[in-house]
Amino acid sequence: MQQHQNAPSTTPVCDHMRSTGNWNPDWDAFAMLDAQWTEKFMAMGVAPMVSGVLDAKTVEFLAIAVDASCTHMYGPGVRRHIRRALELGATKEEINAVLQCVSVLGIHTMSLGAPILLEEIASHAKRNGTPR
Repeated sequence: MQQHQNAPSTTPVCDHMRSTGNWNPDWDAFAMLDAQWTEKFMAMGVAPMVSGVLDAKTVEFLAIAVDASCTHMYGPGVRRHIRRALELGATKEEINAVLQCVSVLGIHTMSLGAPILLEEIASHAKRNGTPR
C-alpha cells in the first residue's frame, strides 16, 4: 500500500533510523512483512536511548555491548557506535572495558556445558563399565 505524499509517516521511528544510518538492512524483510510491528518493536528498543535517562556516551557503550555480543555480532553497528563514543569523548580504555565485559557472555556456554559434560561422562562410564 502506497502512502499519500502529504500524509504523515506511519513508521516515523524506522524512517528516522534509516535516515540517520542506524538501520540494519537485515531488518528490511520483516519491515516489508509487517511495517507496524517493526515500528513498535523499534520504538520499544530505542526508548531507553532516547528517553534522556542515560547520557549519550553510556548509550553508545550499551550499543557497543549489544552489537559486539556473541548473540548479535553486528560489525557495522559496533563500528558506528565506537566511532560515536569516541566523538563523545570516550577513551580507548573505556571502550575496551565494554568489549571485555561483553566478552564474558561466551563463558556461560562452558559454565552450563562443562558440568553437564562431566555428569554425562560419568553416567556413560557407569552404564558401560568403563573408566572415565
